[in-house]
Amino acid sequence: MKKIAILGATGHIAKNLISNFKSLENHDLFLFARSDEKLNNFLKNINYRNGIEKIRLDGFANEKYDAVINCIGIGDPGKVKTIGPEIFRLTEYYDNFILDYLKGNSSCIYINFSSGAAYGTNFSVPADQNMINELDVNSIGKRDNYGIVKLYFEAKHRSYEDYNIIDLRVFAFFSRYIDLNSKYFITELISCIKTGKEFITGNNNMVRDYVHPNDLFNLINICINIRKINDAFDVYSLKPVTKFEIIDYFATNYGLKYKTKSYILGENTTGIKDNYYSINKKAENIGYIPEFSSMDCVISEAKELLKSV
Repeated sequence: MKKIAILGATGHIAKNLISNFKSLENHDLFLFARSDEKLNNFLKNINYRNGIEKIRLDGFANEKYDAVINCIGIGDPGKVKTIGPEIFRLTEYYDNFILDYLKGNSSCIYINFSSGAAYGTNFSVPADQNMINELDVNSIGKRDNYGIVKLYFEAKHRSYEDYNIIDLRVFAFFSRYIDLNSKYFITELISCIKTGKEFITGNNNMVRDYVHPNDLFNLINICINIRKINDAFDVYSLKPVTKFEIIDYFATNYGLKYKTKSYILGENTTGIKDNYYSINKKAENIGYIPEFSSMDCVISEAKELLKSV
């Protein structure tokens, strides 16, 4: 029986992990969330009652965990813009908390969700193993903050070379548990279908890599069973997808009405990312082979969100 602690248990990725753990019998979950009400409502909605313990930080160190999964963080561009500089302090607090736990629990593996933003803000081409973060240190702006946070924590984790830590760089994630009020391309598109509004987008194309929830869960299970590792891995699907492939699918199958406008290169919360995906397949070295493409993910998860349409 493995003991798995998940911090940020009401977050988008965490909800998918919890839902998938429900089908396994050899795991006990210890869940931390700032809102017990939100966590209880979610567990009730997925009918998950067994093998769950809710924890508070003051009692966190009382258990011996096989893995700690840190899902605390902000990915929604709208929230990143709103929280501003607090993004540094929020992530630092919980990361230090977990690192302190590892001091006395060397066999535990710490799985942290990082981001493709660790590569920087220039995604005119996809990331690969040779990509360099070209940060202009004399002109750091707000759009750099998110990526700097991710890069900082990866560097910090690599310095703790005797600890078992894996950083997973997620470039895009979409599922039935996503907050449709978040400011992503895919959530705004889904919301337009549900409300019947016209979807307006730039006439530029872009590429996204939505890892399927099942593939991400399989990767997490691989990581849980690894020991003596301290590394970062890019997370990828079987095949990325373009913006207009997604739009065409929803126009054909859900009657999406859309209009394009001139693409203006302007201010973006975390930078312009026309090719926001990775061809760095280093995760193959630990046994990760995705089964689903980005389009597979979009189709299956949108179907759950649009059941009533």
